[in-house]
Amino acid sequence: MTGRTAGPATTLTSTFVRLKLSLLRNGLRQSAGRRAAYIASAVVVLLFAALQLLGLIALRGVEHADSVVVLLVAVFGLGWAVMPLFFPGGDETLDPTRLVMLPLRTRPLVRALLVSSLVGIGPLFTLCLFVGSVIAVAHGPAAYVVGVLAIVLALLVCVALARAVAAANIRLLTSRKGRDLAVLSGLVVAVGAQVVNFGAQRIGSSGLGQLDPAADVLRWIPPASAIAAVDAASDGSYGIAVLQLALTAGAVAALVAVWARHLDRLMTSPDGSTLQAAGDTTVRDRPSRSRLLPAGRTGTVMERSLRYVWRDPKTKAAWVTSLAIGLIVPVFNALQGTGSIYFACFAAGMLGIQMYNQFGQDTSAFWMVAMTISSTRDAYVELRARAYALLVITLPYAALVTVLTTALLGDWARLPEVLGLSFALLGAMLATGAWTSARFPYSIPQEGYKNVAPGQSGLAFVSIFGGMVAAALLCAPVIALTIVLHTSPDGDAWTWLLLPTGTAYGTAIAYLGLRLAAPRTSRHLPEILTAVSKA
Repeated sequence: MTGRTAGPATTLTSTFVRLKLSLLRNGLRQSAGRRAAYIASAVVVLLFAALQLLGLIALRGVEHADSVVVLLVAVFGLGWAVMPLFFPGGDETLDPTRLVMLPLRTRPLVRALLVSSLVGIGPLFTLCLFVGSVIAVAHGPAAYVVGVLAIVLALLVCVALARAVAAANIRLLTSRKGRDLAVLSGLVVAVGAQVVNFGAQRIGSSGLGQLDPAADVLRWIPPASAIAAVDAASDGSYGIAVLQLALTAGAVAALVAVWARHLDRLMTSPDGSTLQAAGDTTVRDRPSRSRLLPAGRTGTVMERSLRYVWRDPKTKAAWVTSLAIGLIVPVFNALQGTGSIYFACFAAGMLGIQMYNQFGQDTSAFWMVAMTISSTRDAYVELRARAYALLVITLPYAALVTVLTTALLGDWARLPEVLGLSFALLGAMLATGAWTSARFPYSIPQEGYKNVAPGQSGLAFVSIFGGMVAAALLCAPVIALTIVLHTSPDGDAWTWLLLPTGTAYGTAIAYLGLRLAAPRTSRHLPEILTAVSKA
């Protein structure tokens, strides 16, 4: 295909559009369940698109409506940029490496892929958003003319941005590590939901005018600049409107150029993973364990546990999510002025959950650990080292969140007691987590989004929620002491005792829990191995 005439390029574009439609159609033919899921999701998306369109139309004439639509379009542009990183398998046409064996030139291929990318539910939903945004801010014939151009340019920016990001990272996204990025999508949703909730509450209390400063900056960043051009044309600022449209068009050209460059590299360069390393072939010794860790089995188990946190996708996702939510809940509530300093205990609670189902996190590799456990002492050292690894992260993190929450609320007098309560809660969760790990182990599938193997949901529920209830009951003495001190006439002067008391109590209860879990672990290794190895 030479690309010297318009005919071949047009034929290639239509071929890719038909290919995209064929992929959608053949996907629906695979099973009735998949067809029903796709139809149901399409109906829900179209319903949301219609409601969103009506909502944006209702903004017409409302003060600060331009700031709302500019921010909304900017957020959607960001979504188009990051979604290929989290869901690379959501669109098979995002992988240009499937076309490397075809004799296609880069420029016609980019044109064909760009047009075919406009086919789908996502582009239709985005189109409804842009149409509603234009209607919300357009006033006068000139603004509507600018609006038509703005819709086209904004949609092209979103599609080209997604394609450029996917092409630049396709080697990573199609690898195992790249697909594991999708596991972190839950964190993005959780953090994003908290940010949206916080922003909505601020807007509800202060009005839409709070959005103006951010909108003033984003209206010069594509694709939001295209919608801002419509607002500028409505105000008679035609020079600004032309400049913002030109900025958006320039962004389209730049993104297409970047996309084409990466695409050309992918189509002409070999995959580095298939090439034998030609450089230094010297075998290097494995780096020794950190000198900060203790010697013997304890240090080895701690290093293994910490490596799981860093390298295993499911474990990393659980830790990152717990770290984020443990910080967001107390800090955001404090920023809103509705929080309590006791919310800081949420950090210790979220990270304490990581002690549950310790052996299930090893999956089928637990048999290698089981081979090294021949006595109750071995089991105790194994569990103790896993608890130490968790404490390496949890103790400073819980203290940091507590201090930060205290600083935001300005309630420094209660810092010692909240730290004591956090450490007591952490010790209780270490104790119940160790015991439930031995009593109710379950398998964690390594592939997909499931965190419990089929048929083990009951075990997971009893292990986690039952253990959390037991941990709350174990903390009852420290909680009761806190209540007594606050209700006594001179009790506030002695609340500082809760820090050493809570720390000592948490240490003692964690030690007792590990001691009780060790005998069961050593006696029931075959049952634990069977449970955590279930597919």
